Amino acid sequence: MTINSEEASESPSKEKSAWLAYTAPMAVFILFTGALEPYLKTGYIWIYSLKILLVTILLLFYRKTWNHELRFNSSAAFWGFLVGLGVFAEWILIDKYIPYRHLGSRAEIDPFSFISNSTTRLLFIAVRFYGLALIVPIMEELFWRSFLLRYITHPDFQQLKLGEYSIGAFWGVAALFSLSHPEWLAAFLCAAAYALLLRKTKSLFACITAHAVTNLTLGIYVLVFHAWKYW
Repeated sequence: MTINSEEASESPSKEKSAWLAYTAPMAVFILFTGALEPYLKTGYIWIYSLKILLVTILLLFYRKTWNHELRFNSSAAFWGFLVGLGVFAEWILIDKYIPYRHLGSRAEIDPFSFISNSTTRLLFIAVRFYGLALIVPIMEELFWRSFLLRYITHPDFQQLKLGEYSIGAFWGVAALFSLSHPEWLAAFLCAAAYALLLRKTKSLFACITAHAVTNLTLGIYVLVFHAWKYW
């Protein structure tokens, strides 16, 4: 009886720890993006770098909770690669050819005019791509596709397998994901594509691959065409 009692008392703390592992990195990212970056543009490169550093630390700190969800799967990665390219294409094409009101705007930092020192500029672009193509895909897919899809479906989300979610969770996460991006229409379709990818592959690695491919190609597009409105 004593052992069972101790296990019962430890259960809430374990559940809270699991919940934080998926939400804490995202919460820090949102705090910096929404509360600091818009008002500290003169120090943007340092604020952004600090944001990515803190999110990296949190992901490393909590990795034991969700590390098993990131198993490599070549077939899933292939589908993720294709979906990632498709989402990049729809993001650019919809934003270019379908006029609609955006929800605010991004920092729109042009590193070539904003940063005079070439070494500092190169380092910032490297950090920007590290955040864009690695940290953000891991952080967001853990939150949106692993945690929130399952949590809306059932509060004890870890009892559900990856890719198990309700129709309400599908539409709810797609709506919330779209509201967190200025290009809400493209983001809505993006969220739907990633969720369907998860349902098909049952692999979070596929979603992270897709997200990384989308962000990497978008980042390259930004640099090549100086489309800073996406940064």
